[in-house]
Amino acid sequence: MDLGLSGRRALVCASSKGLGKGCALALAREGVAVTITARTAETLERTAAEIRRETGAAVTLVVGDIATEAGRVAALAACPEPDILVNNAGGPPPGDFRDWDRDAWIRALDANMLAPIALIKATVDGMIGRKFGRIVNITSAAVKAPIEHLGLSNGARSGLTGFVAGLARKTVRHNVTINNLLPGPFDTDRIRSNAEAGAAKAGTSVEAFLEARARDNPAGRFGQPDEFGAACAFLCSRQAGFITGQNLLMDGGAYPGTF
Repeated sequence: MDLGLSGRRALVCASSKGLGKGCALALAREGVAVTITARTAETLERTAAEIRRETGAAVTLVVGDIATEAGRVAALAACPEPDILVNNAGGPPPGDFRDWDRDAWIRALDANMLAPIALIKATVDGMIGRKFGRIVNITSAAVKAPIEHLGLSNGARSGLTGFVAGLARKTVRHNVTINNLLPGPFDTDRIRSNAEAGAAKAGTSVEAFLEARARDNPAGRFGQPDEFGAACAFLCSRQAGFITGQNLLMDGGAYPGTF
């Protein structure tokens, strides 16, 4: 399927690896010029070279933390009028809510709620004026089924979801859609770091813990970043203009509910 994206411009945040990289690569395969951001220059440069080599697409790098105002200013200077915005940022650490002070909550909100809203605010009117825009927020399956030890993520990402639910109904008449992708267990560095505490508690190795968790998923495995990227690319496509304000759960069937 031709997604009708050739020649478009995309800003893909936190995209040097994992799910963000999967989205950037999928869009580049469709002929999109991508601007990718990350905090680590070496990893970002390696990812940019890989995307260019595989797709031939134009890739612009921005080193910085998208959760900070300086990081967002730099990203928007490099890609001031994106047709596509993919919001993404590393999730806050797991733990017990009794141990989180106000600063911990503010860091979580800055990264996983306020930064995406700031980038939407900076880009959505331009999209409306051009009569095309696709905004995809990478959130978490925890929005549908909260994960007890990820309370910071549960709260911040749910706040973003509520905000998007209202705005997405106002922009769609201008061919600007806003949707959320909710990843469950994907084979990324993030799932490995989160597994360390669980493995220690279970008295097993991280690898054994992850293997058991993968077996327990209805799909019998973890998702792959390329699968996630493909879903993102479709939500950004010409054909997806009637899809807005939705939360697409990608978890291999782990969520047990009907709705």
